[in-house]
Amino acid sequence: MKVYAGMDPRTSLRDAITHARRVEALGYDGLHVAETVHDALAVALLCAEHTTRITVRTSVALAFTRSPTLAAYAAWDIAALSGGRFELGLGTQIRQNIEDRYGVPFGKDPVARLGDYVGAVRAAFASFASGRAPSFESPYFRVTRMQPYFNPGPDPVTPPPRIYLGGVQRRACELAGAVADGFVSHPTNSNPRYLEEVCLPALAAGAARAGRDLAGEGFETVIGTPVVTGPTRDAVRAERERQRRLLAFLYSTPAYAPTLELYGWDDLGPRLRELARHDRWDELEHTLSDEVLDTLVPCGTYDELPEILLGRFAELGQGLVMSPPSETGNDTAFRRVVEAVQIG
Repeated sequence: MKVYAGMDPRTSLRDAITHARRVEALGYDGLHVAETVHDALAVALLCAEHTTRITVRTSVALAFTRSPTLAAYAAWDIAALSGGRFELGLGTQIRQNIEDRYGVPFGKDPVARLGDYVGAVRAAFASFASGRAPSFESPYFRVTRMQPYFNPGPDPVTPPPRIYLGGVQRRACELAGAVADGFVSHPTNSNPRYLEEVCLPALAAGAARAGRDLAGEGFETVIGTPVVTGPTRDAVRAERERQRRLLAFLYSTPAYAPTLELYGWDDLGPRLRELARHDRWDELEHTLSDEVLDTLVPCGTYDELPEILLGRFAELGQGLVMSPPSETGNDTAFRRVVEAVQIG
């Protein structure tokens, strides 16, 4: 099992460098860079520049806020700088954020559009490698022009970045199985039951329709589960409450409700949304019960955590997200946790 670290989305650019170096020193296989208050590709570039071994992956960069060629330029540059250690994770986000936070159209059928977007990015990669103009036309994108002045190639040395997709709903998972090199589950849909009943069958169905053998192609399913841990019981309890607040916020988004509905908690999402609609953010955490938290989030001390995580996820994916604790004083002990999960 490969182990990937996340990053506090509010980490400054300077501190992102420190974090990336720490992640590498802790023995992680890679680092996930989210897109929240910073440009994910800019942060990924910094992290790649200041590390030497780990994979740096956007998880996930927003596709519809960038042209496919612009995303391909940035991804190619980071891959070239890092010696092929960069991977491009892409996702759609929800309509309200794309239109009202980023100020760009969301469009129709985001899943089909994202599939075409991946094709356009790969066409640009092929153009950069060969130095020739791309030839990609689809219902949503046309990328057919790349004069030598604008083409960074020919570059037969840089490996085209692998493309990962994130998603929650069944169609998004099917798309990943059909067109991506890997899939990253969202924190709200990384429960083993949801993975077994929804995500993994959908990945397989998408692959079958595309005539793909995911195992033979080295497809990687990365489980983006939230994790509650600490060196002591008291530390675990404190982290548990922090995670409760975060999950309550995430589950106030309608698109992230399927896991709640799978367990019969259909009324929880609407209650969280009502609080969010009235900016009653401080009340969200009190609405997420211990039962929900215990069911959805693996929780244990450093000594307990490897067995808990492997028991839940060892048969469900090839990668796991497990962020390091914010405090650095227990890094020696936590490095052993990372290693134990990797060894399995």
